[in-house]
Order: sequence, then structure tokens, then C-alpha cells
Amino acid sequence: MENANIPDNIKSIWSSFASRTSFPNLSSDTTAEVCIIGGGITGITTAQLLKQAGFDVVVLEALKVGAGNTGHSTGNLYVAVEGGFDVIQSKYDTEKLRTVISARAMAMNLISENVQRYSIDCDYNSRTWYEYASTEDDVNKIEKILKAGRDAGAQITEVFPGELPFEVVKGVKMLNQAQFNPLSYVQQLAEAVSTEGCRIYENSCVTDIQEDEEQIIVKTENGNVAAKYIVHATHTPKGVFLDFHSLLGTYREYGIAATLLSEDYPEGTFWGHYENNEKYSIRTYEHEGEKRIIVVGQPHEVGQKENNEENIQNLEIFLRERFKVGEITNRWGGQNYKPADGLPYIGRRSKGSNVFVATGFATDGLTYGTLSAIIIRDLLTGVETDYTKLFDSSRHNPLKAAGQVIKENLINVGEIIKDYVFFKDSKMREIPVDEGKVLEVDGKKLAIYHSATGEMRACSAVCTHLGCIVHWNKAEKTWDCPCHASRFNVDGGIIEGPALIPLEKFDLHDR
Repeated sequence: MENANIPDNIKSIWSSFASRTSFPNLSSDTTAEVCIIGGGITGITTAQLLKQAGFDVVVLEALKVGAGNTGHSTGNLYVAVEGGFDVIQSKYDTEKLRTVISARAMAMNLISENVQRYSIDCDYNSRTWYEYASTEDDVNKIEKILKAGRDAGAQITEVFPGELPFEVVKGVKMLNQAQFNPLSYVQQLAEAVSTEGCRIYENSCVTDIQEDEEQIIVKTENGNVAAKYIVHATHTPKGVFLDFHSLLGTYREYGIAATLLSEDYPEGTFWGHYENNEKYSIRTYEHEGEKRIIVVGQPHEVGQKENNEENIQNLEIFLRERFKVGEITNRWGGQNYKPADGLPYIGRRSKGSNVFVATGFATDGLTYGTLSAIIIRDLLTGVETDYTKLFDSSRHNPLKAAGQVIKENLINVGEIIKDYVFFKDSKMREIPVDEGKVLEVDGKKLAIYHSATGEMRACSAVCTHLGCIVHWNKAEKTWDCPCHASRFNVDGGIIEGPALIPLEKFDLHDR
């Protein structure tokens, strides 16, 4: 079942306007040249390109195609990057920034070509991208983005005074960017490429991965895949990959959509910098004449927000204060993994490895996920490019990454110490209905959920990845690990993250 046990009121706008896929689950052992774990935009596009290159491919998706972060993204396509062109230029140089821009443009072109080639109905439209400062505090940032973009040859220009119906002190724009329904896109792309040479399995959660010199065995509950190569197209690698997990900052960010009551709203993707260092992504979405406005923002580290319902409430306040909107139709969360040195890690896990990863996309995952497919295809066919070298996942650059690595690992250590040393007990009867809490029962830390029917459902609070204590996600009704961002439903089932094993269930009646 797609995202089982997630509340009905937590639903992305894309799922409201997308159909359902019906691929089988893996029910017996099989073989393939390449086994791809993950059926989002990264995994399905990789399957497409590898099939075209002559490889026999199997895709294993734990839920439904696109139901993970692809179906909870912004639906925006752009060559811009989350931190700004200036950040890439300062960490690397102008030529490297030029390569990043070129690579992202190439990925966007592939998406556009696929929409045309397979007649994908996903509301794909060309749009202008804007980034602006609403106060004087962020003017310098916008000026740096403009200069870095121009240095690298990006088609970036200033926004004219009065061009936007927002409070804009300084702004920039790029024409010919795009928007689409990412869930519809990846579903229909999967249907188009799922023929001989490309087998896609849904509801087939990977439970273990075993490597030897001859092959890699990818295990699921009902069948195994023996392959020469494996691709982790899961936003963050599955299993214990400390060489990557220690380099990633893990964040959740939220989105809401509302009916738009005024037609006086420009089309485009808008990144706005507001007071208190708040940044919001705003856009409209129209499907069959029905127009919505979307705002995304309010990020925080996974598992480290006491009441994340207020994040969604803050988005609604922001929207209603600035635009004429009606009903809030959709609320959802998405996850992203920020790379320590500013660029994603795409390619072989290590030199000569048959294990490939694609991670560290930050909030730019739709484009970077597509780029990952191109890079992995090139590596498997023996093609070396500026892109395969720049995004090489086996790179390690301590000078560029040190600050972020130290920060993220201190956060993880702090969470472990807090939860194991300063853990405080409380009683089950204090847990409100439809809420969860970590309690100590008979010396064990349990994640206990008080269901709407009055039932207390319990599982171990110890994350099966590396042993951190999970925290309750109040808005999305999930158990989230603050260390490496594994997420579980109220019954302990895996939703996302590096964990391979569900949380152990406990029967409270036996205690």
C-alpha cells in the first residue's frame, strides 16, 4: 500500500492528479546485469538509459513507483542550485560552476525529450525561474548569484522594478526553465520502458545486500536478484555507507497547495528570501483548468523538531498573508540530503566498484536524479566526461567538506547522547490519541503509538540502521531517526532512509 499509515491529510498535490501504477512484486529469484534499488526519477531514468544501452535491468521499488521523494518534490526544473551559483563558484571555481550548469541543462533536456518521445501527460510547461530578496538583508546574496551566474555563462538577468507582485528589493531571473507533475512523469516513463530488458517490481522492499567477487545478491522478502552491478537510486544509499552518510545533512521540508482565488498571479518558479533567513519556493500549478498555488519551505533536520505541525501552519500563514487563496487542499513533507562539499555524489562507491550511488542532491533532486542516470550510464559504457569526473562519488575533499562534516556528526553524537543518557520515562496513558511517544518499558525503549481506536501499538525505538533512538513526527505520524534519516510508519515499516530492517514489533499485552 502506498505510504501505508500516513495520514490522509498529508498528501502531495502530485498524488492528487496522478494515476496509480500496477507493477508486480518480486515473488521469486531472478538475475539481471543491473539491479536498481528505487523507483523514483533517478531509478526509472537510469533503467531507461541502461536498457537503451543494451543492459538487462531489474528495478526494485519498496512502495509504488514515484511514491517516495519524487512524488513529494516541488515539481520544478531549473539549472539554478539551492545554495546559489556563488557558493559553487567559491568552493570550486568558475569553470566547475559552468560544468554544473551545463550538466543540469543536459538533464532538463532529457526530461523534455522523454515527455515528447513517450507522449507523457504530466503538465510539463516552460517557465521562468526567479530568485529575489524581499529585504535589504539579502541583496548582497542576490548580487553574488547574478555575478557568479554571469561569470559562468548562465543566461541570468536582473528583475525589473515592479516586474513581480511581491516585495522585491533585488531579484534575478532565468528564462526557459520548467515545471511538471513529477509523479505523473515517472509513472508514465516507467510504463513506457517496462518491456523486455527492463523489469520493474513494486512493493518489493530490499532487506539485505550481499556482495562477493562474482555477483551481488539483493534480497527482498519474497525473492532475490543476482546482479553484476547495483545502483542505489534511493536518495541515500541503503545499508551502512558511513563513507557517504557522514557527509550528508538530512532535512525535511514541507509544502502546501491551495486554490487560487485571483488570476492576477504570474507564472513561474519563485525563490524568495524573507526576514529571519526564511526562504520559500512559490509557484502555481494548473491541471485541466484547475489552478493551485504551492509554497514550499520551513526545513529542519530530520527527527529534530519537537512540533513540526507548526512548520506546515507557518506555510499557511505565509500564503494567506500574501495571496488571495481559498481552501488548503494539500499538505506534505519531503526529504533531502545536503552534500558536505556542495555537489552530489554520483558514480561508483569506490574506484573499480560495481556498486553505484546517487545521493546528496539537496533540494535539486529532480534534475540531479536525471543527471545521475546519464552519468551512471556513461560509467557503465566506459564513457568519461567532465560530468563523470566532477560528480565522482569516490571523491573526498576535506577542505571543502570539513565544516559541514563536523556539524552533521556533532548533531548525530548529540542525539545519541541525549536519547540514551538523558532519557526520561513517562506513562502510556499520557500519550494523546493519534500521537506517539518513546517510553521505557521493562528496560526497553519503545516507540508507542496511541491509535484513534484506543489501541497502543509498540515497536522498538532503536533504529535498525545504526542504533539511534527514533523520534515522533507529529505532522506526518511517523517515527524518524535523527542520525541518518531513516523513517518508519507507526507499525515500524520502512518508509525511507538507509535502514534495511523494520523496527521490531512488541506486544504490550505480554508485559
